Amino acid sequence: MPHTRRFRAATDLYLKTTTTAHRKLLDLSGGRVGTRFKKMPTLALTTTGRRTSLPRTVILTVPVVEDDSYLIVASRAGDDISPDWFHNLCADPAVEVSFQHGVKQPMTARVLTPQERDGRWPQVVAAYPGYQTYQKRTARQIPLVLLYPRG
Repeated sequence: MPHTRRFRAATDLYLKTTTTAHRKLLDLSGGRVGTRFKKMPTLALTTTGRRTSLPRTVILTVPVVEDDSYLIVASRAGDDISPDWFHNLCADPAVEVSFQHGVKQPMTARVLTPQERDGRWPQVVAAYPGYQTYQKRTARQIPLVLLYPRG
């Protein structure tokens, strides 16, 4: 079920406002507040803008942490389009990650194949059942992205 432009504009405003507020909260508290959201750890993901070549940073939840790798969800709250950061990392998978307001680490992003995604989706939903609600809102299959250390 496609969303209207009004919904997309409201979603854009909400996501930009939330990310800005979250980043300021992390910075002002020195990382003491805001490193968890909806019972999941957070990370700051910096991609390179595919049109501007400028760094773009968003704060995301991390439903699955495995050693020094992170599995993230390109849900955009169940919108019918993927988030900008997803398109950016598809164009350039070299990203930077600050996990729970820690030191920035160079990482590589890899979109899971449909088969890999199907195998990992239950872990994601177990961490936050709201992702299943997001999936029901959209006809697109919400992508999962693995972030792992470069090199």
